[in-house]
Order: sequence, then C-alpha cells, then structure tokens
Amino acid sequence: MTIFEALHAPGGVLTYGIPEFRLPKKIVEKEMENLKKLGVEVKTNVVVGCSVTVDELFSQGFEAIFISSGAGLPRFMNIPGENLNGVYSANEFLTRINLMKAYKSDSQTPIKRANRVAVVGGGNVAMDAARAAKRLGARDVYVIYRRSENEMPARKEEVQHAKEEGIIFKTLCQPTRIHGDSLNFVDKIICSRMELKEPDESGRRRPVEKKGSEFEICVDCVIISIGTSPNPLIRRSTPDLEANSWGGLVVDPKTGLTSKKAVYAGGDVVTGAATVILAMGAGKNAARSIDKYLSELG
Repeated sequence: MTIFEALHAPGGVLTYGIPEFRLPKKIVEKEMENLKKLGVEVKTNVVVGCSVTVDELFSQGFEAIFISSGAGLPRFMNIPGENLNGVYSANEFLTRINLMKAYKSDSQTPIKRANRVAVVGGGNVAMDAARAAKRLGARDVYVIYRRSENEMPARKEEVQHAKEEGIIFKTLCQPTRIHGDSLNFVDKIICSRMELKEPDESGRRRPVEKKGSEFEICVDCVIISIGTSPNPLIRRSTPDLEANSWGGLVVDPKTGLTSKKAVYAGGDVVTGAATVILAMGAGKNAARSIDKYLSELG
C-alpha cells in the first residue's frame, strides 16, 4: 500500500490545518510511524492530478485507488482589496503556522505577525485561525460574521474557547472592502451592519445589509475563512470521474466507489469540509469495500 502526499509532510489537514494547541504534531507523527511499521509506503511531494494522474497510477500496477484529497481550495469574497499584502486564506495562514512551524518562537517562516487581525467567517476553521493569530502575538483579533452568533456553524465550545482567549466577535457584520496603505499593506477593513430576514435555501435567516451602516476597523491582517471546496486537479485529469455541481466526487454511500472502476473516495473531497471523524469513517468503509474488491480479483 502506498500513500501519495502532495506536501512535504504526511498527515493532511491533521498536520497543516489543525493548530498545535488543539492537536500536537507529535501525535500525528506517531500515527504515521505506526502506518509505516505496518508496511505502508509514504511518498511526499506528489500532487496526484499533476505529478501523476489516476490512470497513470493504474498503469504502474495499482489495482485500486482511494482518493482522500480533502477540500483545500479556499473561497474568497471577491471584494476590493483581497489582493493586498496581509490578506490570507485561512488555509494558507494555518499551513504556514502548522506545517511550516511558524508557531515556534525561532521560526523563519514568512508570515505576518500582526497587531490587529480580522478573521472573516464563523466556522471551526475561523476559530482556529483567530486563536492561532492570538498566539502569534496579535493584540486584537476580531471574528467578523454576517449572521448572528446563533447561526454560527462553529461548535459552541469552539466559540466559547475563543471568547475565553479574548477574541472579539463582530456579528451581523459583512466586509465590503479591504483598504491598504501607500505600500499596499492592509490598514483597515470596511464592513456594513446586517439584519436577518426570512430563511434562505440553507434554512438560516438571510442577512441583509442596513443602508448607510458602513464602519471600519483598523487592522493589519485579514484572514478569509468562508469555506473551501475540493481541488479540481484530480477530477480535471480524470474525465470519467463524476463530480457534483460544487466539485465534490460522487460516490456510492455504502461502498465509497466512484463512477470509475476501482476508484474509491471519501472524506472532504466527497462531503465538503466536515470533521476528521466523518473522514475516518469514510476511509474505513471504503477500505472494507476495496478489500472485498481485491479479494474477488483473486
């Protein structure tokens, strides 16, 4: 069995996405060592869909493939100023901290050690980014979310932990643009206040801008955490791999089998950004199906 990892260290989101204070890297490293002891080979710096395609893996002798490439493609708001220095996606910010070890005091990782940070979004990743920014030395960290706290998708305990650490919540606020100084570095974020109307297609009350309610917050770093989608590399390089409208791979829910023979998938690449527990369950389910498939091959 071989694991192909796109980055220089294995572990996926456990390594690059979850902060050290929530999941120490030593635990992930120990789990990876246990896999290697079982005979699993790990090849890093291999981007499937670019370095090698799914069909090329079959031609190399692999008889079944499990795709667990996650949902690492960040979404942005498409507002003015998102290209300024000091604006990050939450994925990039957390990867620099976690995988590139910017959390260490002597780290040379290039990252903005900001004084005032705005995190846009209300999910668990937004909470991780806000708390990580605080640990990097930020004096003030704001979480800006367009609905109320009751509608936040983050777990209640994650919100509570953020509050306990001094994170400032700006709910019912929607960023409209990011402003930069003469050197194109972020110096403020401009927001509008919102009010909630009737529920939208998601079942949550729809936020509507209050006219004339714009205000600004002086910040020197903005982290966008409004969701992610699966990276399109694998599906674009595998034409017979069916995906849905937002880019998630379509699988049989019982077996994890995709539209392509002997190709299985699970985790965020199927469900969209979810939990580690759900991804682990999908992996175990697919492993049973793959074992049955290979046994029948003889």
